[in-house]
Amino acid sequence: MAQALPDVSKLIQSILRHDKKTNTFKMALIRALNDTALNFAALQGRGQGIAIPTRVLAEYWVGYYWPFMDAERPVMQGPRIFRAGVLRQDVAFRKELTELRELWRASLFGSDRPSDGVVLVSEMKVNAHAGEYGPEMLRKYIQVLRVVAKCVEQPITYSGGASNQYAVFSRQRYLRDLPAEVVPLPGARPDELCIVVPDCMWEGFKFYSMFVDALCIHEWSLFTENVTQVVEGVSRGGVYQALTDRPDNRRPLTWERNHIDLLLLEGETLLCFWTKRQLRLGAYDVDHIIPVATYPINELWNLVPSESRFNQHIKRALMPAEEWRSTLPQRLVEIYSFYQRSPALGEALRQGANLRFANDQISNLPSLANAVTTMVFSVADSKNTPRFKYFS
Repeated sequence: MAQALPDVSKLIQSILRHDKKTNTFKMALIRALNDTALNFAALQGRGQGIAIPTRVLAEYWVGYYWPFMDAERPVMQGPRIFRAGVLRQDVAFRKELTELRELWRASLFGSDRPSDGVVLVSEMKVNAHAGEYGPEMLRKYIQVLRVVAKCVEQPITYSGGASNQYAVFSRQRYLRDLPAEVVPLPGARPDELCIVVPDCMWEGFKFYSMFVDALCIHEWSLFTENVTQVVEGVSRGGVYQALTDRPDNRRPLTWERNHIDLLLLEGETLLCFWTKRQLRLGAYDVDHIIPVATYPINELWNLVPSESRFNQHIKRALMPAEEWRSTLPQRLVEIYSFYQRSPALGEALRQGANLRFANDQISNLPSLANAVTTMVFSVADSKNTPRFKYFS
């Protein structure tokens, strides 16, 4: 494995820097694969690769391309060409994604930040939240994913040079037709088209994550700056800012707090996850282990009760230092056991774990705790995030 990683690095560099490009699709594909590997960092292959649905890659693309789909100030992602006497769009999904963005802006939830697409995708993954947006937005979102997923096929086919199709990635296949040794991404359905990423490339994306992300954004910004635009003022710096805007925690964790409060009212004891001090009703924070500034994950396995002062002045947007590695699994088992005393929180924990981890990793609480610990430290290492020391 260690010997294969440098080759993966060179391959990614070659695609991003030297492949012929007519649009930004190849940068978007590599960035989406990189983000997928990090968002499912606890997943490991069994020698035959990881199966990633094109639907998942399309979800990332919605977030990436969202800031460039402004109806009044569109930012072209490639040249517009005449075909059959008709001036075509730069990307095939511009019309649909622009319409989705307009629906979002007109909704009660809408704003005008570059990262809004990431927020919407996150919301749509949670059934309880998705229903709040209404049938029109739901229909448009499904339509957008379908159109974008079709576009994802282009860079899969032509990465590595236009002369040889599937020179780097294999042709997409339905999950049901793949060998049993291929590890599917959690949540993948048998009837979904998938790209199979070799194990060495999967691990390579995790190992080089920060480098790959930075190179994707750099090359994307350079390419877009040199595209003929229909509006003035499109710059490399503006594109960079749009691609790096991070969503904050837009949805308050009121539901989670209410159900934790109910357990406290029933006489359950709640300790701060980090300091082990007892918490009182209404006097605690619900903290993200992996901070929102790193990845906006509101799934319950990533949420823990914390002393407000510790969370706001010590933990903040930091991640656990290495000395936490041996302590984290047991503390996770304890807080997950606490959540399971509430049917609602127990179900939320199960649903969130199903979205992120393999079946064998969620068969029991110790397994889930070990998988979460692996994910936390994989993300921290890959992103080189600032850490906070063990608190005793």
